Amino acid sequence: MAFDSDLLDRAESKCELCSASDDLAAYDVPPHTDGTLEQRILLCGTCHKQVSQESDLDVNHWRCLNDSMWSQTPAVQVVAWRMLTRLNNEGWAQDLLDMLYLDEETLSWAQSGILAPAENENTVKHLDSNGTVLEAGDTVILIKDLNVKGGGFTAKRGTAVRGISLVPDTPEHIEGRVNGQQIVILTKYVKKS
Repeated sequence: MAFDSDLLDRAESKCELCSASDDLAAYDVPPHTDGTLEQRILLCGTCHKQVSQESDLDVNHWRCLNDSMWSQTPAVQVVAWRMLTRLNNEGWAQDLLDMLYLDEETLSWAQSGILAPAENENTVKHLDSNGTVLEAGDTVILIKDLNVKGGGFTAKRGTAVRGISLVPDTPEHIEGRVNGQQIVILTKYVKKS
């Protein structure tokens, strides 16, 4: 894609996500594609291929979002939010996503074109005790007193567990903090708040 001098100036001739300075190209942030400066960002080849899902995710490459997510450019914030959402099974990515604040309009834009892989029948779904789909970052309520092995305490029924993370490839397990300790919880003992 072509890009103009205004985009180069704003990006300081570097990728707006990882700061690489070679193999640069403009990327129109979907679903807005009218080609205006406000709706495009400058990406290096590596970021472009992974953002547009032309290649597999290199998880460690995206640690660059620790810096770029603080950009004042809404289009950069949108792509950072979408990539962190795709990487939410990584603890560090979930932590960054929890810190990232987007105004209402920017968040709506980010959610309108999530870059998640297409769902298929092999996708692992985490379901609470009522059959509701759980997602990373959700708040759940314990529906039963749970003895925490190795923790020396009982997690009481009614306890809210905020900002859960999903255990990949194990649909019946989630992780969350109770009494300051990170524990694994069976999904059949929680309900989504």
